[in-house]
Amino acid sequence: MKTAIHWFRRDLRVSDNTALSEAVRRAESVIPVFIYEDAFRTGPDVGAARLEFLIQSVQSLRKNLAELGHKLVTRCGKSEEIIPQLCEETGAQAVFANKRYEPYAQRRDERITGILNLRGFGFELFKDAVIWEETEILTQAGKPYTVFTPYAKAWKAKTIPPPRPKLTSPKGKVQSPRSDPLPASSAEAGLPLTQTIPAGGERAALDRLRKFMAGPVFEYGAKRNFPEVDGTSNLSPHLRAGTIGIRTILGELKKARGQATPAQAASCEVFLNELIWREFYLQVLHNFPHVTRGAFRPEYDKLQWSVNQQHFQAWCQGRTGFPIVDAAMRCLNGTGTMHNRLRMITAMFLTKDLLINWQWGERYFMQQLVDGDMAANNGGWQWSAGTGTDAAPYFRIFNPVTQGQKFDAEGKFVRRWIPELAAFPDDLIHQPWENPLLLAKSKYPERIVAHAEQRMKCLAMFKKVK
Repeated sequence: MKTAIHWFRRDLRVSDNTALSEAVRRAESVIPVFIYEDAFRTGPDVGAARLEFLIQSVQSLRKNLAELGHKLVTRCGKSEEIIPQLCEETGAQAVFANKRYEPYAQRRDERITGILNLRGFGFELFKDAVIWEETEILTQAGKPYTVFTPYAKAWKAKTIPPPRPKLTSPKGKVQSPRSDPLPASSAEAGLPLTQTIPAGGERAALDRLRKFMAGPVFEYGAKRNFPEVDGTSNLSPHLRAGTIGIRTILGELKKARGQATPAQAASCEVFLNELIWREFYLQVLHNFPHVTRGAFRPEYDKLQWSVNQQHFQAWCQGRTGFPIVDAAMRCLNGTGTMHNRLRMITAMFLTKDLLINWQWGERYFMQQLVDGDMAANNGGWQWSAGTGTDAAPYFRIFNPVTQGQKFDAEGKFVRRWIPELAAFPDDLIHQPWENPLLLAKSKYPERIVAHAEQRMKCLAMFKKVK
């Protein structure tokens, strides 16, 4: 075709981009487009951290495209109106984009398909964010997997495709429609940033990948559960925004494993499993969309959750009196990030100590997290609450004291985020109530609940609906 539009969405990169490479292969000229929608700023789950990361990533994309001789066209408004207008303006025969998997995004794409087709334009969607999607991996009975381990085994049995080629300079002169100015920051968009977030953009993502594969990946299995250790990839914000391609990550992981010792290779395998968890939850979201409205196991929608707003606010603010929980929540509020072990601890505390509906926590995380992703966030919360696929059994209840002692034994993470507890010795840092005088002097809050009592209440609550 003569002209095609590539619509950048959650694929803000010039390399390993499926729809972009297909557009370049099939059209004489490609017009790169990004649409800043009102939902980026006004959606119920939108937070300043994720918006700021998005804006940084679009700015990086604009620069990377310019260096290759392409101009990013930016528009503000509703994509259902702007995409057809751009086709009319440019004479483009088709729009290329990478698939989104959230139910609301898929409904929007269906509407856009209808609008474009009625006007004689094509709209082609490509698998890009995942290696295997939707119904590409099924059980022998032809059903979607609801348990991770057999899904992962089937996933690994298939051949992983290589990264897509990087965008090259345009073949000839490309017309450039007008652009609307975008907000320069989340504050300019009306959501002032109070956190210190990681840098966005494709170059930041590739730099992070190189550093991780140069060493930390070989110790990932041993260090990934300790929040004070830099033992994780920190790539989740980039995967969420699409500033790095999954095939690129897997390609570098394959290279790393090729030079690894058996112990290091086992650590690489642990990291691979985490990447597969991401795809597992995306296929759950597609095949069981009711998880966005309630429990994967419908019987758990009958649970009689607490509606104690004071407890919920104490959890949000990091003032529950349980140090590992509070440090984790203060870290989330201050950086837009939270270590995966801490996500499990805080989620279990909200649902099984405070007995508050997991959906309250799911929404709060989506508002705060720079890597907030509907599928992974929903899957993680339902796993911790015991209501989802492959979930932790309802009777598995983390003790916040022993979790802190195990994964932050010297209290370094707690002291970093709760300076009030700096004077406490290591053996009391995770249970400061054991020294009432020192606790009162510290001005750190008293426990809002007693774990042992709440554990029994939680078991009774779940047994009631079992």
